[in-house]
Amino acid sequence: MNKLKSSHKKKEQDAEDRTLQREINMARNIQSTLLNGEVPSFAGGKVVGSTVPARLIGGDYYDFYPLLNGKIRIVIGDVMGKGIPAAMLMILTRGAFRSAAERTQGPGDNLTAMNQAIYKDLRALKSFVTLFCADWNPNTRILTYANAGHNIPLWISAKTKKVSELPRTKGIMVGGLPNQVYQEESIKLGDHDTIFFYTDGIVEAQNGSSEQYQIERLIETLTENQKKPVSEIEKCVMNSIHQFTNGTQQKDDITMVILKVEREQSDNPSLNASKCRK
Repeated sequence: MNKLKSSHKKKEQDAEDRTLQREINMARNIQSTLLNGEVPSFAGGKVVGSTVPARLIGGDYYDFYPLLNGKIRIVIGDVMGKGIPAAMLMILTRGAFRSAAERTQGPGDNLTAMNQAIYKDLRALKSFVTLFCADWNPNTRILTYANAGHNIPLWISAKTKKVSELPRTKGIMVGGLPNQVYQEESIKLGDHDTIFFYTDGIVEAQNGSSEQYQIERLIETLTENQKKPVSEIEKCVMNSIHQFTNGTQQKDDITMVILKVEREQSDNPSLNASKCRK
């Protein structure tokens, strides 16, 4: 009798496990669909984004939102936490971003509106989100941006061949404090300049000896491959991270967005399909 009960319980547990796995896979597919939406196209440049979650479901977030004035609003973020809870907050963040993007003038206003909308929810859940939001104007080549506690993107200057951080602008993470006003900065980009947005999962990626990838290695990789199209730069950075980590399970999601200024018809992978330089 006990054996029958034990067998029945095991079958019930197995069925519950299969149901849970199906639901996790569905959640992963939903998140993947939202993160891999349509990438905007515009004259004079290209933009791409990619993410590799540390678990089946991640908490990193990036998005593109074409504005009626011809600008492209770009956002990248990192939700505190891991797995399904972080993924749920990522969906909350995405909704707040898109709602605010429709009715705000610039990236600073966008972050201000987002903090106003989801601050109470984030505080109730004892969480927060770091975000970097930018408007790219393809006509003027001006990038206007605001920061909410996120990593400052890297600016790869085609003129000087050097990689440096964008001029800093401060701002506390969304969910950190109420009634925040996020300030903006602007820069004008030149031909073939590249902006590399990223989450800290890249620079904190670890190998089997618990050594971190670090920003110096990222800058070296970007410097060596800066002449490539955005899709090739993305592959080279991912290859560099994979070679460094060598199969080690990562603790954090790895996410990047790459914006590159190009003359029309110049950003063709076939024109620069050489291997990544180390």
